[in-house]
Amino acid sequence: MPLRVIVLGAGNLLLSDEGLGVHAIERLPLVYALPPEVEILDGGTCGMELLEALEGLDALIMVDAIRAGTMPGTPLRLTGDAVPVFFRTKLSPHQIGLCDVLATLDLLGRAPKYTAILGVQPQSLALGMELTSTVEAAMPKLLQMVVDELVVLGLGAKPLAAEAA
Repeated sequence: MPLRVIVLGAGNLLLSDEGLGVHAIERLPLVYALPPEVEILDGGTCGMELLEALEGLDALIMVDAIRAGTMPGTPLRLTGDAVPVFFRTKLSPHQIGLCDVLATLDLLGRAPKYTAILGVQPQSLALGMELTSTVEAAMPKLLQMVVDELVVLGLGAKPLAAEAA
């Protein structure tokens, strides 16, 4: 049976770097040819409405801004025990909803078998539709991290064109 993998972009496009996850998943298919097992999902600031989409996944790769106290623009990867810590340190209201979704799926025995959170330390969460230049500069590395995570899962992605990033 083929794997069910979702790459979920989370964030609020109205708060500059907070929109990182959504910007990343919009660019991902412009830069890489993804395998058919991989679905891209714009989670925006959604919560429980994602319950059905995330139910019973083999893997969830969430892309989001991650406030970890590092230098702005620092790429970050959280897996295993670090995933619940991400949700305890709330960066924005959408994390509350996603935490509830994952907790509900866990209670139902339908949580993703593997979860990774990939992101970048934000520089600004001020009103604005664009990423800061610092976070924008980290975007190619973040997209490569998503592809690297797919490789960990036994899936690959092929680069399309270098200039699309």
